[in-house]
Amino acid sequence: MNVVHRSRLARLAAPALFVALVAAPASSASADGGERWRGDPGVVSDWNAVAGDVALAACLAPENAPPIEVRMYAMMHLAVHDALNTIDRRYEKYLPSRGSARHASPEAAVAAAARGVLVPVVGTVLDPIGADCAAAGVSAAEQAYSERISAIPDGRAKSAGIAVGEAAAASVLAARADDGSVTTLLDPTFPQGTVPGAWRFTPGFDVAALATWGEVDTFLVGRVLSDPQSYPPYPLTSRRYAADVNEVQRLGGDGVTTPSARTPEQTEIARFWVESSPLQWNRIARSLAATRHLDAWESARMYALLNIALSDAYVDAFAVKFDLLFWRPVTAIREAATDGNPETTADPTWTPLVPTPPIPDQYSGHSVEGAAAVEVLRRVLGTDRLSFSTCSLTMPEGQQCDDPNPVVRSYTRLSQAAAENGESRVLVGFHFRHAVIDGLAAGKVIGRDTVNGALRPLHHR
Repeated sequence: MNVVHRSRLARLAAPALFVALVAAPASSASADGGERWRGDPGVVSDWNAVAGDVALAACLAPENAPPIEVRMYAMMHLAVHDALNTIDRRYEKYLPSRGSARHASPEAAVAAAARGVLVPVVGTVLDPIGADCAAAGVSAAEQAYSERISAIPDGRAKSAGIAVGEAAAASVLAARADDGSVTTLLDPTFPQGTVPGAWRFTPGFDVAALATWGEVDTFLVGRVLSDPQSYPPYPLTSRRYAADVNEVQRLGGDGVTTPSARTPEQTEIARFWVESSPLQWNRIARSLAATRHLDAWESARMYALLNIALSDAYVDAFAVKFDLLFWRPVTAIREAATDGNPETTADPTWTPLVPTPPIPDQYSGHSVEGAAAVEVLRRVLGTDRLSFSTCSLTMPEGQQCDDPNPVVRSYTRLSQAAAENGESRVLVGFHFRHAVIDGLAAGKVIGRDTVNGALRPLHHR
């Protein structure tokens, strides 16, 4: 997570519509002369892309508030999943309900479910992001809905689909109404540590970000959060701690105030993965849904599981971070003269490549996100050996996804991308290696438990 200053919010408010692919709904005549709708295989991926555009318009993405962003994605995709499984029951619903609507249009149900979550959730005004950003997010969602729902022919199937989608959205909103997510985004009163190793505000920020996010309800019912003592930082006087400090000090500097031994490719990797993990991993999932030819129901389940895992991983990470309250590399390097370790050297002006987020170090949120995403996708799609390419919205201008010639990075395995994502947090100067390793380990467990614990196939069909 990287909380940006107010001056950048206006630039981030414009939605990036480079990925939306609108497909016309398919239909066939039913026995009674009405319309019976087949699920358009791309409709759920289309709304997944819309959700990203809404998050960008609302200033939640590409790097402002990923935990809040992905909560919205998870809620939307659970509503979409449950709506489709009201029409044709293929998987366990997230929220049990009676009745079915086999004559309903899947496209209308998906659109109504998505809008029914996106509009009220993104319309919530967050301080300091502000009302203008919330209004822009609502406008983006409403415009997407208007365009898509108007393309569906009027009739019984459309009306029934809208009703199914709206009901699914209302159920998810009710279930998450008191989940603890109404919290202070930036807290300037959070107590800072003073002893060596204790977290304190990072340079450029005088706040703690989302300090109580670890208390938000997880989406997977019954999930047990990690015991923070399972992820202890290295002792300050240990050789392993010194090795981690020295690695970040050598590689993670900005190359201007602070020299860096990064190669050009390592610098690209560092900037590439600064982007919000939910935005990036959902973009990757869209490419996989297309190449694996998933239908609407399969896609809905995949996106719902992915975003449940990503959202719960942030809750887990923040619970651990704000329990351990371990200092970030930028503080550790500047204050190295106080750590009692003869193998570290203080540099009072050391500056990371990108300003360090105002959140404790241990463990890495980006790393747990990548590992959780990969574990879900690997289990849903049945293999780690999947080739794909992706872009980023945090590369320098002219190299971003919506530029004519964006930087594109390609992978032959899901785990390859997760490992690179974790590595980027050392290269950008945000995290110690130990925090990355622990985040990867935690994410694998969260992804596994998500797939095993929710939205399971109904084998009796």
